[in-house]
Amino acid sequence: MQLVNLDLDTLRTLIVANDLGGYGQAASRLGRTPSAISLQMKRLQEDVGATLFRKHGRALALTEAGEIVLRYARRMLVLNDELVDIIRGASLAGNVRVGFSQDFAETVLPEVLSQFTKLYPLMQMELRIEGNAALVDAVEKGELDLALAVGQADRPTAEIVGELELVWIAGQDFCRRDDQALPLVLLGPQCAFRKKAIHELEQAGVPWRMSAVSPSLAGLWASAVGGLGVTVRSSYGLPAKLVWGSGLFDLPALGTFPVTLHSRTVAANAGVERLRSIISDVALEALPARVDGRFR
Repeated sequence: MQLVNLDLDTLRTLIVANDLGGYGQAASRLGRTPSAISLQMKRLQEDVGATLFRKHGRALALTEAGEIVLRYARRMLVLNDELVDIIRGASLAGNVRVGFSQDFAETVLPEVLSQFTKLYPLMQMELRIEGNAALVDAVEKGELDLALAVGQADRPTAEIVGELELVWIAGQDFCRRDDQALPLVLLGPQCAFRKKAIHELEQAGVPWRMSAVSPSLAGLWASAVGGLGVTVRSSYGLPAKLVWGSGLFDLPALGTFPVTLHSRTVAANAGVERLRSIISDVALEALPARVDGRFR
């Protein structure tokens, strides 16, 4: 059998055309004419010896063979891009400043660091774990290159990469008493989760009192496990010995908060751009998915 070397540029065009919905959209994205895109796809079909497209109304859809080629094309380009990143990144030195919300410090952050270090071993990382508003402030001031936060979607630096459902959280032995104000354990006054919890309780006419305030998640979880009261966060990455639910103790639902990735508006170096892509991919993979409107 004669060996055929598939052109990676053509495979990339196939992916773009599929993801954007047609030759015209791909041509606009890639800076080519639709006829040039069509010629590439014709040559690809000749190379693999199969029909990759079928008519679907006015548009083109992939055949079964086309789906197979698309799947392998994605894998091949991931390897190609990874190889280029490793070779180029092996000699790239510099400094990257990145911040993570406390919610992601033990979950998303380790995987991001692992992937980035393999690609850019000489890059120096400056890490900051802080509250969401403080992180975004640091990006806007030029003190950080990137930050992954919860909320803060109204900031000009924000790109929404997912969402988290907010839930009520308490220790396993905590019992709500209807004859007493609901005891709350929360972070400081600037915390968006604190503001949301108090707003929803007051809207629902539920009396409450502050039983503990902590500057960190560690203190928050210790207070909740110790039975001091109820707190609010997402269920993502919760420690053991806690119970949670959107309607725990018949409390009002809290809705969702967006997960946002923030970056400076000035041109970034290759390391920062690659780190941005890694953070977005890892966060999206790690966040709970929604099925039929519900998180799982």
